[in-house]
Amino acid sequence: MSSGRPVSAYPCRVVTAVPSPWNSANAVTLARIAVVPFFAWALLADGGHTVTWRLVATALFVLAAATDRVDGYLARKYDLVTDLGKLLDPIADKLLIGAALVLLSILGDLPWWVTVVVLARELAITLMRFAVLKYTVMPASRGGKLKTVLQSVAITVFLLPLDQMPGWVTVVGWVLLVAALVVTVVTGLEYAYQGWRLRRQALRAGTASDRA
Repeated sequence: MSSGRPVSAYPCRVVTAVPSPWNSANAVTLARIAVVPFFAWALLADGGHTVTWRLVATALFVLAAATDRVDGYLARKYDLVTDLGKLLDPIADKLLIGAALVLLSILGDLPWWVTVVVLARELAITLMRFAVLKYTVMPASRGGKLKTVLQSVAITVFLLPLDQMPGWVTVVGWVLLVAALVVTVVTGLEYAYQGWRLRRQALRAGTASDRA
């Protein structure tokens, strides 16, 4: 029995709006990138070893590092996750961490081998992300996020005017830094395997498509 209402020949589909890449979450990420030169200037001011400017640099670093939680919260809460955000977020982290490590090594507060290990890993993973970009966007993993947190906390300690602080603060900083280095290397290997697997799957899919 018909109700008299027109019946569409096509089933109803729920269309989910794709968030614009120019949203508040990505704006916070861009702000983190914008803070990097101001942080670098503060760290190098007056030779890089005055208490006041070291505290200013530390505050800017902590502020910038904290925004990593803010943009992630906004993206998840308001459904603002975009491919641009997935790409910019780890790049912003690497710029901030990389600037801090290089400048601390220049100032003699960190050995260069620490900076080289971290930056070599970050550069390799960034290049790999761009290499697999035509297949997919690789977001930061939980291990990658833990790595960033450990690096940020360890660097925060070394940014402090340690010559004016108790010796145990330096010990805590080194413990955190060693833990960060271990996680950095392990997650780097995990990302490399993930990138290799994605590329192999894409090549297999392409070969199967050619045979069809």
